[in-house]
Amino acid sequence: MALYTIADLHLACSVEKPMDVFGGRWQGYMEKIEKNWRACVSEGDTVVVGGDVSWGINFAQAQADFAYLDRLPGRKIILKGNHDLWWETAKKMNTFVQENGFHDIVFLHNNCFSYGDIAICGTRGWFYEEDFKECHDEKIFRRELGRLETSLKLGQALNPREILCFLHYPPIYANFRCGEIMELLQRYGVRRCVYGHLHSESRRWAVEGVREGIEFILVSGDHRDFTPLRLAE
Repeated sequence: MALYTIADLHLACSVEKPMDVFGGRWQGYMEKIEKNWRACVSEGDTVVVGGDVSWGINFAQAQADFAYLDRLPGRKIILKGNHDLWWETAKKMNTFVQENGFHDIVFLHNNCFSYGDIAICGTRGWFYEEDFKECHDEKIFRRELGRLETSLKLGQALNPREILCFLHYPPIYANFRCGEIMELLQRYGVRRCVYGHLHSESRRWAVEGVREGIEFILVSGDHRDFTPLRLAE
C-alpha cells in the first residue's frame, strides 16, 4: 500500500469547460490523468485529491467526473478547491457518493483521516495576496482557520508519527505569507504541507522545499505532469 496525492484535475466529463484550450501540458489531460494514475496507483492505495476536482457546478454536472474518479484504483480523499462549486455540506456529499455507489470517495472537511501512523489533515485555505485584499472575506478566512485547526486537533489526537497537512491554496506564495495558517502548522508540528491551486504560468511563483521548518510541496496536475506523487509507503 502507498499514499499518493495530486490536485487541480479540473475534470470536465459532462460540461463544456475542458482545460485543453490552454494547450501545452493540458492537451489531452484527462487521458493523461487516467494513464498515469493507473500506472502507479493500486487498489489498496490512498490518493488525496487537493481540490479543483470538477468543473461541474452541482452534483448533476459533477456526477460523470466522480464516476471517472471512482473507476480509478485506490481510495480517494477529496478536499475543496476554489472551483469546486458542486461542494455542499458533508451530509449532502456523503449521501451523493453513497447513492451513486462511489464507495472509494470520501471528503476531508472538518475531520481527518489516518494512513497507518500518519494523520491526514487539511482544508481549502484562502488566498492572502495583496492584489486580492479588496476581495478578501474575513469571515470565510476565519472559518477556514477554524476548519484547519479542527482537523489538526483531530489528527493530533491520533498520536501519529506525522501530521500531513493538505491545503488547496498555498499558505506561502512568492513574497506573500499567511501568518495565521503558518502559525497553526507550526503549533501542531506539521513538517510537510501539500498544496495545489498554482498551475500554468503561476507555477513560477510557487514556494517548494523547506521554509520555516516545513516542507512545501506543490502537486497541481500540470505541475506533476498529471501523475500522483507518492508521499509514503
